[in-house]
Amino acid sequence: MNREIIETELQFKAVRSSGAGGQNVNKVSSKVILFYDINNSSGLNDDEKNIVNEKLVNRISQEGILQLASDEDRSQIKNKEIVIKRFFELLTKSLKKPKKEKKLKYLRPLKKNDFKKKRNHLK
Repeated sequence: MNREIIETELQFKAVRSSGAGGQNVNKVSSKVILFYDINNSSGLNDDEKNIVNEKLVNRISQEGILQLASDEDRSQIKNKEIVIKRFFELLTKSLKKPKKEKKLKYLRPLKKNDFKKKRNHLK
């Protein structure tokens, strides 16, 4: 994953936000929507594209575009920063390889009688 290339490929759209903001909310477009075309990206290799498409299938449109939005703040600039941060967290989390499970090692095989012995021992 090449972060610098991906940052240049991001597209943004500002729309009017609902919620807090008073009279200002009717005049200013403070909500920011981020668009990222995964399939045509040169910042990800083919394996990474496949992994992201599998793990984020519910967030990706049929055209292969990932959409994220932020309207947490009244400022469009801060919302843009928030959505970029959230995007890269989501991307790195989806590309993170899961840890391999370790097999448990038992010292000796357990038997049904072992539990009965312990209960009798406690009496």
